[in-house]
Amino acid sequence: MLGWLVKRRLAKFEREFDYDLTYVREIFAASPRAFFKFSKIFSLAAHRENVPPDAWFAASIAATLAEDCGPCTQLVVTMAERAGVSPATLRAILTGDEQDMAADAALGFRFAKSVLQRDIAEADRLRGDVVSRWGRKALVSLAFTIATSRVFPTVKYAMGHGHACTRVLVAGAETEVTKQANMA
Repeated sequence: MLGWLVKRRLAKFEREFDYDLTYVREIFAASPRAFFKFSKIFSLAAHRENVPPDAWFAASIAATLAEDCGPCTQLVVTMAERAGVSPATLRAILTGDEQDMAADAALGFRFAKSVLQRDIAEADRLRGDVVSRWGRKALVSLAFTIATSRVFPTVKYAMGHGHACTRVLVAGAETEVTKQANMA
């Protein structure tokens, strides 16, 4: 009974986001216990409090790009579109063009980038900007999205399902992605 429910929820997610969850099905098939432990990260990954969507998704996309998983990046972009992040902002995030990002997105992107690069001085400065602009709850939300956005691609690659990121659809149009390998 429980297996049927899990498979149904995974299929619904796949249809809703046009995203392949084969790796998650494999986790469930190998160990339902491991699946339920892994599934707890989904709520952590979705936590967003007091931070604008542009900033939160910019941080999430930056962290996902650092792991170089095309399907994961596409999923986050689709979610961002549905949350109201503009196509222009999303294209700027994907190409790393901070000048063309909305102000909130640029702060989220720069903060994530500094954290991923372990640029402590820059992360400290930007953390102060985040807290003064949106508060400590926003900082926690950004920290969670940066961390969890790296988990899914890592697990996918470990399970043999990772695919490099080269192009992502934004508002139905292909956008070439700037490699963010130097972010990790």
